[in-house]
Amino acid sequence: MDGSFALTNGTAETGASSARIGRVVASNGSQAIIILEGGDQGSGSGGLQIGALVKIPTAQTVVYALVNGLAIPMPKSLAEAELKMVEIELLGECVSGPGGRQGPFQRGVSIAPGLSDSVYSASAEDMIRVYARPGIATVKIGSIHQEPSLPALISVNDLLGKHFAVLGTTGAGKSCAVALMLRAILSRHPEGHVLLLDLHNEYSPVFGDRAEILTPETLELPYWLLTFEELVEVIIGPRIPEREPDVAILGESVLAAKRMLGEQKDRSLTVDTPVPYRIGDLVKIIDEAAGRLERANDSAPYLRLKNRLAKLQNDRRYGFMFPGLSVKDNMAAILSRLFRIPVRGKPVTIVDLSSVPSEVLNVVVSVICRMTFDFSLWSEGSLPVLLVCEEAHRYVPSDPTQGFEPTKKVLSRIAKEGRKYGVSLGVVSQRPSELSMSILSQCNTIFALRMSSQKDQDFVRGAMAESALGLLDFLPSLRNAEAIAVGEGVAVPVRILFDELPSQNQPNSRTVAFSSAWSGDYSSSEFVAEVVERWRRQRR
Repeated sequence: MDGSFALTNGTAETGASSARIGRVVASNGSQAIIILEGGDQGSGSGGLQIGALVKIPTAQTVVYALVNGLAIPMPKSLAEAELKMVEIELLGECVSGPGGRQGPFQRGVSIAPGLSDSVYSASAEDMIRVYARPGIATVKIGSIHQEPSLPALISVNDLLGKHFAVLGTTGAGKSCAVALMLRAILSRHPEGHVLLLDLHNEYSPVFGDRAEILTPETLELPYWLLTFEELVEVIIGPRIPEREPDVAILGESVLAAKRMLGEQKDRSLTVDTPVPYRIGDLVKIIDEAAGRLERANDSAPYLRLKNRLAKLQNDRRYGFMFPGLSVKDNMAAILSRLFRIPVRGKPVTIVDLSSVPSEVLNVVVSVICRMTFDFSLWSEGSLPVLLVCEEAHRYVPSDPTQGFEPTKKVLSRIAKEGRKYGVSLGVVSQRPSELSMSILSQCNTIFALRMSSQKDQDFVRGAMAESALGLLDFLPSLRNAEAIAVGEGVAVPVRILFDELPSQNQPNSRTVAFSSAWSGDYSSSEFVAEVVERWRRQRR
């Protein structure tokens, strides 16, 4: 869908099919107050509502505004007539041409409404002009709440080029909204490149055979791809003063191991250079260093490193990171698979992190995010990639003492610089108040679904534009699959109802139905035995 609708040459006469509803009694540049006239008038059968679109013709333009407040001040006496007052937020304008015809809608207002200027309800043509965004590459994701016959459209370039966030409480429909948007975009752009970090194995059915699904059994992130800071987190754990000797020994040993491979002896290497080296060489170097010690008591850090490396190699859960004795330089193949190059009918890579050991989850996310940015940087943005982070508050928390620092650094860099190099960031979170505001502030399009927490609501208000504040009052009462959308990806702040996904393509995010599950009796002991086997299989 290209966003074009049936308008005569993209224009319509000022005031056509619109009713005069009142006049301007106050204006401050970005906002205005109007007094309704002639009773309860407005858009739709229910009268003027929060979020309704109105227009104000001026000498050279037609200004469009969003209703964000309704009030009836208490009259001074019973004989005094009630005043019905409406607060509106100015959104943009259409410049009037010959014969009073309007040009295309554009954000921003060059001529503010004056006192006593007439205010009209928005006609169907007005809504098409404002919401449809003719001439811009768009895709349909739902319908407009105020006018269900109008499609809700998102601009692909503005949405992806400037990052986006999908926020809302559990069960409000975040995963379905993300799935719907990605499916809509990829249906128009099947050669796209999307990398989705899935913490709870929700998205495997969403794209069918158009997605490459990577689990710890099929994922390849060999240890030699890790930066030294990431490697320390895996082998030693959080850096504390008591473990600094271990860190120093590991750094020297890793650099020496990298230089032991023949083709790398003459290269200028650092501990962060992503080149292969053998774990066997690393252990040998640690052993030799320990053998040169004068006192046996000094060998504790060396023994801790050797024992940890042996444990990691023998734990099947870490097989994607410590694959075995052999080592090969397959970095190009790993990148090709992650970023779908070539696409070959599968534009999406879903990295299922549900069974990744929790102690290295942040490291895995850090490696993937860093490689996404570095690949786009060194490919000079020639192949844009969308990185979607579910449960983003776990990686970039608002509390500076929480989270893994390298993960926070790379996601912050993507948020601030990614658009220059073709990296788009999609942030998804059910706890927006626990998400770093510096990350959210870089998301220029926000889809806010239902939120019951006042703390979350206040946090989202702080990140959104003034023009959406009236709509945000609906956050606690939004239905499932409804959202307040604001930012560059939509024409104006709008309340939308997402389309419904086909049942076979819905994410695995539904709450377990206790009444159905408890209607039968698992009398066979084989059920428990199967559960135990799956449980142990992950720990072998």
